[in-house]
Amino acid sequence: MADDKGITKWFGDNLAELLSRKIKTIYNRFDSMNYITTIKRECSNLSYTKRIELHADVLKESLPNDFTKAIKILVGILGEENPEETGMFSNYYWVMPIGKFIEKYGLEDFEISIHAIEEITKRNTGEYAIRPFIGKYPERTMKIMKQWSKSKNFHLRRLAAEGARPKLPWSTKLDTFIENPRPVFQILENLMEDDIKFVQKSVANNIADYLKVNKEAAVRFIKKFHQSDNKGTQWILKHATRKINVS
Repeated sequence: MADDKGITKWFGDNLAELLSRKIKTIYNRFDSMNYITTIKRECSNLSYTKRIELHADVLKESLPNDFTKAIKILVGILGEENPEETGMFSNYYWVMPIGKFIEKYGLEDFEISIHAIEEITKRNTGEYAIRPFIGKYPERTMKIMKQWSKSKNFHLRRLAAEGARPKLPWSTKLDTFIENPRPVFQILENLMEDDIKFVQKSVANNIADYLKVNKEAAVRFIKKFHQSDNKGTQWILKHATRKINVS
């Protein structure tokens, strides 16, 4: 992702105007004036991450109080899926407040939220939104992420690897599977021969994270694939170990 300074300007009242137009096509009772003026008044000194959270909070105030109704509206504005590996933070940056909305307000509505995260990640990314669900419902969430790792949709496969990273940038550390990374490694194993570079990079970054937080387990996992003649697998291993000696 681009640096904070360069993208902050995307998440001001200009984004509020864009989202308002989209929401109004589905929910004509939406108070776009209050949304836009509130964002304009309160966002000026905030970083882009704080601006995203502000958008989520003001959307919470402006949409129906019932989470099911609110998220149905927000998912309804997503439009066509992103067919490319790129564009998630350029063409679909405006989806990020929706992910934050789920992250903050959807934790008690597991199935509805998981479905919404699936739809978000097909345009932008659900890697941040999924993390509190891993924390609260580890077995249930990892079961779904394992299913994602076998999906025909490469965005979902990528989310399976990226969302479970223990040291995901711009996110809190995920301690749930550091001592026992087996559930995560089962997901990564499904992806070691993935032919999509977008997915391969997330798998490699996940392994690289584990080399920092549980090196012994990560090295054992890596050694299982040393003899593989799959080009994707070898790229993953090379990228994962580029900064760490595992010999």
